[in-house]
Amino acid sequence: MIKGETDLKKVVKFGGSSLASAEQFKKVGAIIKADASRVYVVPSAPGKRYSDDTKVTDMLLHVYKTACEGKDISAELKAIKARYDEIIEGLGLDGFSLDKEFETIAEMLKTDPSEDYAASRGEYLNGKIMAEYLGIEFIDAAEVIFFNEEGKLNGYKTEKSMAAKLAQYDRAVIPGFYGMGKNGRVKTFSRGGSDVTGSIVAQAAKADVYENWTDVSGFLVADPRIVNNPKPIKYITYRELRELSYMGASVLHEDAIFPVRQCGIPINIRNTNAPADEGTWIVESTARKQDYVITGIAGKKDFCTVFIAKAMMNSEVGFCRKVLQAFEENDISVEHMPSGIDTMTVVVHEDEFMHKEQKVISGIHRLAVPDSIEIEAGLALVAVVGRGMKSASGTAGKLCTALAKAGINIKMIDQGSSELNIIIGVRNDDFETATRAIYDTFIGD
Repeated sequence: MIKGETDLKKVVKFGGSSLASAEQFKKVGAIIKADASRVYVVPSAPGKRYSDDTKVTDMLLHVYKTACEGKDISAELKAIKARYDEIIEGLGLDGFSLDKEFETIAEMLKTDPSEDYAASRGEYLNGKIMAEYLGIEFIDAAEVIFFNEEGKLNGYKTEKSMAAKLAQYDRAVIPGFYGMGKNGRVKTFSRGGSDVTGSIVAQAAKADVYENWTDVSGFLVADPRIVNNPKPIKYITYRELRELSYMGASVLHEDAIFPVRQCGIPINIRNTNAPADEGTWIVESTARKQDYVITGIAGKKDFCTVFIAKAMMNSEVGFCRKVLQAFEENDISVEHMPSGIDTMTVVVHEDEFMHKEQKVISGIHRLAVPDSIEIEAGLALVAVVGRGMKSASGTAGKLCTALAKAGINIKMIDQGSSELNIIIGVRNDDFETATRAIYDTFIGD
């Protein structure tokens, strides 16, 4: 008997690793069938079956390049078809084949090769198999997702078209990653891939939950490559997620969150290989008490600080604007800008700044006439993020003490007015040690 609350409506997206083989397909099928509220399915293209394997999308892109060179692509397409045939056979889908679809793909790539079209076929073909396996309707994403002339999502047209199409079917499969361009040709998303499609479907369906199934049981408090076996994050708000994502954490791209965030639809990150795990909930807001003061730790290396000093800076109207104009004139984005009474520090990416540093310095002198300017490279930023910091006293002091005990010199500290995050600047060489020290202090074993 199928379990689930039938009055709920869930959109479920599965990543490439979740659909890499027939065995993985069966896991996905069991997950969908275990809950009757999982009504709309968004599949990715088959990922790697093992570490040295090649993703189907990468294989298709290679076929595209071969076609552009005017070379024969039949052998390469045959290898890709073999991947899908292996899945079809493993699922026992007798009488079902993708022969006609591959004939169409071959013809399109020979006569009018398009990189986006080639890249999108992995999801398209996997969607065909998924619909057949589940016995539900297949909806081609090119018929319901639209891009404008600038290549960006046409949200209004897409939501209207998608909602009308979904209203026709109680259950359906909509492949991720692509839609239709303004020129009438298939176009792929530049970022976010199938995650974006899942979010769009959830918005149009007015879903109660958007489940994003991958190969991990949600987000972790810190990078597992730095911290050994970090704790999982149970609940995280959209704002916290944005802060961690911006500082380099491997989380969902903002484009994949925006459609559901508009509607207040929660996202649940789940593990296909461990479906019993609750995973991470991404929500607009929550009154649930956190286990820890902080929600997550993330960071990046290779920043540069530009330290500007001028007596009575605080009383000079427009001083900061003049300084920032020098960076703007050189097309350099500013990451952070902590300041004092007579000093201000501008933090920028090294790779953007280093080859323009003297132009920026001369620009600051010309525009703002400072007393002195000092530059320092090799800075790493560590962000400590958590909504719990608002109500917890002494967080900054605890953070500084943890780093002092680890023998780490703090080069910069910056706390946002929202009290949602504290950003610490340390030497590149101290980045990993600092992350571990902060984790041990706030999270522990």
